[in-house]
Amino acid sequence: MPLLLRAAALVWLAAHAGFAQDVTLTSSDGAIELSGSLIAFDGEFYRVDSIYGPLTVSADGVTCLGPGCPDLAAFVAEARFVGAPVIASELLPQLIETFALDRGFGVQRRLEPDGASRYTLSRADGSVAAEFLVRADTTDEAFLALLNEEADIALALREPMPLEQRAAEAAGADALAQRARVIGLDALVPITARANPFNQIAPEALRALFSGEITSWADIGGPEAPISLHLPSAESGLSQAFAASVLGDTALTPSITHHSDLADLSDAVARDPLALGVTTLSAVGNARALALAGSCGFAIEATPETIKSEDYPLTAPLFLYTPDRRLPRLVREFLGFLETAIAERMIRRAGFVSQSITRTSLDGQGGRLVNAILAAGDDVSLTDLQRLAERMADATRLSPTIRFSGGSSSFDAQSRSAISRLARAIEQGDFDGRTLVFVGFSDGAGSATVNLNLSRSRADTVRRSVIEAAGAADLSRVNFRSTGFGEALPIACDDSNWGAAINRRVEIWLE
Repeated sequence: MPLLLRAAALVWLAAHAGFAQDVTLTSSDGAIELSGSLIAFDGEFYRVDSIYGPLTVSADGVTCLGPGCPDLAAFVAEARFVGAPVIASELLPQLIETFALDRGFGVQRRLEPDGASRYTLSRADGSVAAEFLVRADTTDEAFLALLNEEADIALALREPMPLEQRAAEAAGADALAQRARVIGLDALVPITARANPFNQIAPEALRALFSGEITSWADIGGPEAPISLHLPSAESGLSQAFAASVLGDTALTPSITHHSDLADLSDAVARDPLALGVTTLSAVGNARALALAGSCGFAIEATPETIKSEDYPLTAPLFLYTPDRRLPRLVREFLGFLETAIAERMIRRAGFVSQSITRTSLDGQGGRLVNAILAAGDDVSLTDLQRLAERMADATRLSPTIRFSGGSSSFDAQSRSAISRLARAIEQGDFDGRTLVFVGFSDGAGSATVNLNLSRSRADTVRRSVIEAAGAADLSRVNFRSTGFGEALPIACDDSNWGAAINRRVEIWLE
């Protein structure tokens, strides 16, 4: 893999250096003329390597002469999608067809010799508007194809590994993490047969089991019997995401049975009362999903609500990674369409969780208040709890919850997407006349006073980020406030890394 990635960076550079065709662009009044080699044309803009360096010029208002000039009337927007089968085969086809219908295009699917699907979008007069080529492959190959410019969009089930990130940066491209789009959500869930009496498991136990440290049900409170372990294929982004999230630097035990098909994995676990598997919430099938529990008694199930808010720790976003260049307008419109209500309905229909903003009143948060009361200690007084309950009583919690990448001040990928969607909702007037309160919480480690101040500081950081993202909004129509309650409302056990990470968050409340 390292050699392949280094090769990818070299190929990326060679591809940019080798494409050149002579053109001359002249303004409509003839006053300005620009000559050079055509680097790219996306249907709207010419990218020309001139004596002044690379320049981008709008096709409107200029005339193009020379052997490199494209035929504007015959321009076809093209995009190559490569990556995870769960996106390429199960979700993207429906989204492309729905987009075509919404835009009034006809759509035809053709199977290519290599197994890829070519979707041709045609106008009413029969002319071709766009061609989308979709090929299912691993997340590894998706990132490699994007780096090699063999793909325009990578379909991934995990974030880029450090080696992939470094390869992109060595090629002079923007960080891959900054080019991620989350189009839908899923979750990694432990599963057992319905006959198995277990209904929850600790992430620490998952780590010990899948690393081979423990091998018997007796070690986690069950009968004296070996545990049969099941995971998606080792090349799957899901297995890689699970290993990174739960095992860290520890290797997976070789005794795991891997499955290339998630339905097969679920069926294998459902048939075996001694089996334990990890799959996605959308692919549980006939098996039974277990909650994640901590030693203090808090348990969290994977539900659409806990997945949207990242209260469930093993969320599994469906990622699109775009290239470090401008895509054709119709392709950009398709990417924008993925965030519409129509697309979100298709995402839910396909069995995934959409990122639409939902609201939960105080009546639906009783469990959170019970947790706060049970976890209260010397550092959280009755006055603190009363202040918290009073504020919650007057507010509705919105589903976007903002979390920071481990050990940094940067937002994680799902949180960046949540901020973007919240900003668009503000621009559309969804919260006019209301007050958005950004409410920070911390884990329980350290001084309560320090944690309170930290929670307030992070809430204010998120508030400023949302306001900055909502650049097209009339901000005078919405009130923005930030506050913090420190460690007063835990939603997981603080005695584990995963529990503490969940407790560190900024929620959005609507008053």
